[in-house]
Amino acid sequence: MYHLLSIATLLTAAVLLPTPVIAQEISLDLGEASLTLRTIQLFLLLTLLSVAPGLAIMITCFPFMVTVLSILRQAIGVQQAPPNMLIVSLALFLTWFVMEPVFREAWAIGIDPLLAGALEPEVALRSALEPFERFMSARVEPEFVEILSDARSAQTEVVPGVIPLSLLVPSFLLTEVQRAFEVGFLIFLPFLVIDLVIAAILMSMGMMMVPPVIVSLPFKLAFFVLADGWALLAGALVTGYS
Repeated sequence: MYHLLSIATLLTAAVLLPTPVIAQEISLDLGEASLTLRTIQLFLLLTLLSVAPGLAIMITCFPFMVTVLSILRQAIGVQQAPPNMLIVSLALFLTWFVMEPVFREAWAIGIDPLLAGALEPEVALRSALEPFERFMSARVEPEFVEILSDARSAQTEVVPGVIPLSLLVPSFLLTEVQRAFEVGFLIFLPFLVIDLVIAAILMSMGMMMVPPVIVSLPFKLAFFVLADGWALLAGALVTGYS
């Protein structure tokens, strides 16, 4: 995320600052239309800002983080706390914490040489994607790769031992969602036990008209706080990628 923001900042500076390089504008004569270098830079900046959120969702651990946090909120029984914005923000920063080495490597071997003029854009993009491909390949489940590969209607040539990016990304997303549901099941169990115990107590007391969810909510919150749930959950989510 930091490196994506750095690229956006550099492009913004290139568009707005009156440097000697920008002062020498390059015009492209396309008949009646004329595009300047500043127009191209602004177009690249807007494209980067629109693509960055999608990249963060597709090729990082963000789907796993946000799914687990959403299941946790459902398990506790609170619908609006934490709010969606807070859950997404927490998932983004946990993703940044986990993916920072990958971001740094992608910046060092792809983006930095591109800004220095040492690599062509196509080569730099391919180099920047290599750390993300290794990250996804280490996490993806082979069964999803096989299922999606068999589901292809057209036969395509696949290099042995190399998963195409068009096949790797959906397989990685499916793997992350499946693992998030597995972790969510383990998170849900203790809160389900509390709900069952409270419901049994209310039934034995003849208080059948009292919703068990309302009575069990304070106990579930107290259990989560006393168990230092946020620290345990964040530590487990992060160490799962180490």
